[in-house]
Amino acid sequence: MTKIIKFRLVDNMKILLLFTTLLATAAFAQTPFADQLAKHRETYKKDLLSSAGGPVKAEEDLSYVQFYAPDSTYRVTATVQLTPKAEPFEMPTYNGKTRPHVAYALLSFVLNGKPQQLTLYRNLNVIRMPEFRDYLFLPFKDATSGTATYGGGRYIDLRTGEIKDGHLTIDFNKAYNPYCAYQEGYPCPIPPKNNVLSIPVEAGEKAYGKEH
Repeated sequence: MTKIIKFRLVDNMKILLLFTTLLATAAFAQTPFADQLAKHRETYKKDLLSSAGGPVKAEEDLSYVQFYAPDSTYRVTATVQLTPKAEPFEMPTYNGKTRPHVAYALLSFVLNGKPQQLTLYRNLNVIRMPEFRDYLFLPFKDATSGTATYGGGRYIDLRTGEIKDGHLTIDFNKAYNPYCAYQEGYPCPIPPKNNVLSIPVEAGEKAYGKEH
């Protein structure tokens, strides 16, 4: 009987040790992701403040720039279906002007256990600049738009070189607000109807905390 108890204690200790190790490993795996995202967000806020003609004029206003906590479940791998025959079109903006875009690819992925699709675009003006020749633009709205996040939608910037073997990683933790979220009058592209997700994307930048 004593031997059985000892064996059970040893087994329980092994299970506890394994569980603790798994927790520690998971925490360690999350650290680089969270640290990298924190650095990305700090750079983003500095750029908001330093950009000529940008919407944030005072450093104290950066305290109103808010984000969801890092969540790796919102970093998904999408299948990329290129759309080489897509016709250029004028994408409307929130100040009434338009900007020439063309659909570049259809992205298919699973988010919150549900299959989703978004269209990836190229801004035909932006890609004329050498440093943005490979720039890709992903505007979208979701079920949080107008409540926890800006009602006009959010954007994600990507590059053609990030597409590998027909796949692309979309990190919704890096979704950011257009300038219109901070101040009216900017020509912020309106996410097309086909890029409106019915599910909430509780990742990335939240609504700007200061009225304008």
